Amino acid sequence: MDVWASIILSVCAASTPLLIAATGELVVERSGVLNLGVEGMMIMGAVAAFATAQVTGNPYFGAVAAIIVGAAFSLLFAFLTLTLVANQVATGLALTILGLGLSGMIGESFVGHPGVRMEAINIPLLSDIPVIGKIIFGQDLIFYVSIALLAGVAWFLFKTRAGLMLRSVGDSHNSAHALGIQVIKIRYMAILFGGACAGLAGGHLSLVYVPQWVEGMTAGRGWIALALVVFASWRPGRLLIGAYLFGAVTIGQFHAQAVGVPIPAQFLTSLPYLATIVVLVLIARNRRLTMINTPAALGTSFVPDR
Repeated sequence: MDVWASIILSVCAASTPLLIAATGELVVERSGVLNLGVEGMMIMGAVAAFATAQVTGNPYFGAVAAIIVGAAFSLLFAFLTLTLVANQVATGLALTILGLGLSGMIGESFVGHPGVRMEAINIPLLSDIPVIGKIIFGQDLIFYVSIALLAGVAWFLFKTRAGLMLRSVGDSHNSAHALGIQVIKIRYMAILFGGACAGLAGGHLSLVYVPQWVEGMTAGRGWIALALVVFASWRPGRLLIGAYLFGAVTIGQFHAQAVGVPIPAQFLTSLPYLATIVVLVLIARNRRLTMINTPAALGTSFVPDR
């Protein structure tokens, strides 16, 4: 039972950054903006969290720094695409390249340093319950934040007037503008939220999952988060299933290597990315499923009437 509990905890740790980053990107895409810079914002959040935790000795300060840096990086994307009306796809790709290069330069002096781990929160008595105690009541703070974020986003999008306005902007920004809705303001706020989530996701990697700094440590997780939004058909509930499914695949390949499964290690390492490609291909074959919840104005720039 302890072995299974350990595996489930590992899956939770691997899934948490995917869930947080995908939750933020879901809100961004629901507003009609396609931000492909998730990987860049995540890696910047990771280096900001590690560096701040190293300097202050406090991992919670590191998490706050990751949120701020992720949001600041997304603000650059928002300014270029919303104010200057630059191409969203090209700008997002440039943001990822910039983040990977800048994080490598900033983190160069931190390579090889032991990290400051964010310890799990142990709730007396509840954490001592066999098996489920550690899984439910013995996680780190960012894990609980990820679940709360997803629930809050689901409530916001479908139960509040502001959420309805955001979805209307994503479906038809011209109609929303005609009704007096501030399209640019809503998209700015959505992008900032997505950037903050991506930064926190990166912070989880360098504070909890692998408490150290390694250049390029996000290893494509930002792209998987983007794929998860499509996998979930832009629905928050399905996002949880997708994130933990991909997290399980990631951890599964580590355990397969540990027990000596006679399959090349390189193939096992590529399993999460192969799974991403397979899922996207299967979804693309069902056009009706793809179009049901896809924001109609996704990736389309908006220029208000002068």
